[in-house]
Amino acid sequence: MKNDEFTVLRISETVSESPDVKSFIFDYDLNAKPGQFVMLWLPGVGEKPISVSGCKEGKFQLTVCGVGPFSNAVLKLQKGDKLGFRGPFGTSYSLPKKNGAIATLGGGYGSCPLAFLAEVAIAAGRTVYFIEGARTKERLLFGKRMSEAGVHVHFATDDGSFGIKGYATDILSNLLKEEKISKVFTCGPEIMMKKAIGICEEKKVPVEVSMERYMKCGIGVCGQCAVDDLGICLCREGPILDGKTAMKIKEFCAYHRDASGKIIK
Repeated sequence: MKNDEFTVLRISETVSESPDVKSFIFDYDLNAKPGQFVMLWLPGVGEKPISVSGCKEGKFQLTVCGVGPFSNAVLKLQKGDKLGFRGPFGTSYSLPKKNGAIATLGGGYGSCPLAFLAEVAIAAGRTVYFIEGARTKERLLFGKRMSEAGVHVHFATDDGSFGIKGYATDILSNLLKEEKISKVFTCGPEIMMKKAIGICEEKKVPVEVSMERYMKCGIGVCGQCAVDDLGICLCREGPILDGKTAMKIKEFCAYHRDASGKIIK
């Protein structure tokens, strides 16, 4: 299959991750890398970019959070139902060449590509610290999956219902003081990722972020996901960017654009 052609598959398994998050598993060798995405298609509803949250042994996994009409329609699907997709597309996270511990920092469903990365890093013999923040205990994702993979798991919740009460970036800051971390990878709210870049710059630790924007084509043709004022399309030059590049994008943590191109603060 070419990346820009649709493939339609039956859902082989579903996993309820939280009250509004569900994972869909497909029997298909996608050959994706952590950080990449597919353009998921539900006939009659639409097409949206979704990060790959797992890929191994001839199977791949997509994890969807109900945030709008498309995603809520997908969440209603069950085992045996069909979904279409194109991809994988985009850049991927890159593990440092030298062996060393890494840390991932996720906010909410931003942890999806990071869980995939953590499993790949563990398989490569790396030590992995998986940090995740959410509003409540019920909204934390992949804790059991990460623990079973041999990952060091750290959680933060806004209400203190699990892990520390506070921000996931606080855990990252303390971790960089206590452990020798060779690289940090993050995905989630841009205010969290921007703070993480600052923390990593202070400690002189390289960092990669996943920057999301509205996408239509996924292959750099429509220009919908071009960002100010570098002009790069995040479907091709992203979504994974190094921290220094992200900080050169003036709309990073400031605004995004809707389907019409209108600026949304």
